[in-house]
Amino acid sequence: MKIFILLSVFFVQQAFSQAIDPMRVNPVKSFALGIIEEIHSVQLAENRVLNIYLPDGYDKKDTTRYPVVYLLDGSADEDFIHIVGLFQFNNFPWINRVPRSIVVGIASVDRKRDFTFPTSIESDQKRNPTAGHSANFIAFIEKELQPFVNRNYKATDERTLIGQSLGGLLATEILFRKPELFSRYIIVSPSLWWDDASLLKQRSEILKPGYDRRTDIYIGVGKEGLAPGDSPHVMEVDANLLADKLIAAGNKNLRVYFDYLPNEDHATVSHQAVFNALRLLYPAVN
Repeated sequence: MKIFILLSVFFVQQAFSQAIDPMRVNPVKSFALGIIEEIHSVQLAENRVLNIYLPDGYDKKDTTRYPVVYLLDGSADEDFIHIVGLFQFNNFPWINRVPRSIVVGIASVDRKRDFTFPTSIESDQKRNPTAGHSANFIAFIEKELQPFVNRNYKATDERTLIGQSLGGLLATEILFRKPELFSRYIIVSPSLWWDDASLLKQRSEILKPGYDRRTDIYIGVGKEGLAPGDSPHVMEVDANLLADKLIAAGNKNLRVYFDYLPNEDHATVSHQAVFNALRLLYPAVN
């Protein structure tokens, strides 16, 4: 009890001393990086949190509209802060590499449920009992999230999707099944081993010679080795196969960049890969 009282007095004194510090000119303020929206999804039957960064100069009163970057794993304790930092850094006037953009971070609830399609692999089913509902999440993006952003923010039709690991698997699934949803895809260390890499066997409109929508695709992967569990797949190999499949389509409307980062692993690759992606996808903005 004495220890508690003494500590309490100490912390009160500390708080008071901070409050009356003569060097402090103004009261302490919070530093805001963006805004938080919570929306209800009928497709997912739940509320979802969005962390949204508005670029410098964003003003509801003028007519300027901005490209939108949709970030999977977009919670504050996931990838939102450091990805926003990359866009803000690349917006500095002396760099001016990427256009000022709105970044929409989709906070995760159940990644395995939302980012994976059904699997026939029994061991994956047992390890991931909630998995296999990516169709609902894709419908949420297409029918609810993108319309919400377009209604409430000054967005153009230029949209980028960023996904890493299982998020990269989802980004690849969208690329193959709903390619028109985004104009740029940044796919980092995708978990293509899921369902014995069945997605790599997927036929897609984007692989047909007649696909006429300009689409830029960055695929980055670190030195990662075998996929999790008892999967025989090597993640670098699967990422290579994905890039080869897209390039082999021979479609002039696809720009495909493959980036191997041997100094990074699955835990560290995302930041460097997205930085590299911005350099490749936006060679110059003047």
